[in-house]
Amino acid sequence: MSVALSFQMRVHKWMLACFGAEVTADIPERSHRFLEEALELTQSIGCTREEAHQLVDYVFDRPAGNPAQEVGGVMLTLAALCDPAGLDMRMDGESELARVNQPDVIAKIRMKQQTKPHRSPLPGSGWVDDRSTGEMRE
Repeated sequence: MSVALSFQMRVHKWMLACFGAEVTADIPERSHRFLEEALELTQSIGCTREEAHQLVDYVFDRPAGNPAQEVGGVMLTLAALCDPAGLDMRMDGESELARVNQPDVIAKIRMKQQTKPHRSPLPGSGWVDDRSTGEMRE
């Protein structure tokens, strides 16, 4: 079994334990959370709101791509971004999975999920993840 598949399977198990099957399988919800995290990453290393808006318009003015090819593109560009930024995508992914697997963090994430408007792309209120420290706070 490859490391990536092993990580993906462990994330899937965490998702089921934290959110249940319905949220785990909700493609629009997962898509929104992925986009949110991608934006937070690029913001953290200097991408501006204006640049992000330009890219949203550029992407959505073109036809949709093939999901499997786009996953490959995401993985390639994430690895290519991590290298010059001095980040280790595998180690950072493992660290984040270990952090969110803590019972107190799972409880806080569930509380935040309960405040989220159903079918909204925006995250819930209540507990938020402090991106500067990685801690959950009110």
